[in-house]
Amino acid sequence: RPPIVTLTTDFGSVDSYVAEMKGTLLSICPDLHIVDISHDVPPFDVETGSYLLARAAPFFPPGTVHVGVIDPGVGGTRRGLVIQTDRAFFVGPDNGLFEPFLDSGRAGAIDANLLDAHTVSATCHGRDLFAPAAARLARGEDPSTFTHTVTDLARPGSCGGEGRIIHVDRFGNCITSFRAADIRGTAPVLEVASYRIEQLVNTYTEAPAGQPVLVIGSAGHLEIAMREDSAADRLGLRRGAAVRLHAGKETS
Repeated sequence: RPPIVTLTTDFGSVDSYVAEMKGTLLSICPDLHIVDISHDVPPFDVETGSYLLARAAPFFPPGTVHVGVIDPGVGGTRRGLVIQTDRAFFVGPDNGLFEPFLDSGRAGAIDANLLDAHTVSATCHGRDLFAPAAARLARGEDPSTFTHTVTDLARPGSCGGEGRIIHVDRFGNCITSFRAADIRGTAPVLEVASYRIEQLVNTYTEAPAGQPVLVIGSAGHLEIAMREDSAADRLGLRRGAAVRLHAGKETS
C-alpha cells in the first residue's frame, strides 16, 4: 500500500498553507496518500490539536506519519520534533502537541541542515521543515539521518484534581482533561462554573432530559453532556473553563 501521512493543523481552508504542505510532501514522495484529520483547530490551540490527533492516530495502519502544525512559537526557540513509537511517527513542534505519545516513543530534534531542506521560512515550518521530514520518513528513511536525540520535551503541567474543558464538540459535549482512570472505583462529582454534576451514565440516552450528566466518551475522557442538547450552550461553558473533580462514594 502507499505510505500514509496525516495532517492536523490550525490553518483552516481559506489560505493556501495546507496546499503548500501537500505539494511539498508529494514532490518528495509522489505515491503518498495524504489524510486530513483536521485543519479547523482553533488558531494557536495546542491542547485541542493534541486531543484530536490522539483520538485519530490509533486507527491508522502501522507506519503512518502524523504531521501536526499548531505552532504559536514558530520561528522561535522551540524545536521541531520527530517522535517514533512502535506504530507511527509524529512530526511537528516541541510545544506539548504530542504529549499523549511521549511516554511510548523516542524523540529526535530535526536538524534543518541534515534534512537538506531548501530555504526554511521563519513563519512556515509546516511547509519547509515538517513536510520534508514527514515525506522522507514516509519513503522509508530512518529519522536518525536528520535528527538528534532529545529527552527534555515540553509537557503540560499536572493539576491534580483541577482540570479544564479541553474540547467542545459539535454536539455541545464538553470534553474534560480527566480520563476514565481518574474516576475508577468512585462515583465522580464534577464542579464547573456554578454547577455540581454527580450523575455518571454509560450512554447519552440514559441522561434525564434537561439535566447535565457525566459520561466517559469514546476517547476515554470524562465529558459533560446533555441528552439531545448542547451542554456547552445550556450551561454557558467554553473550552478552557476550569473544572474540579471530587471522588464520591466508592463503587463496587
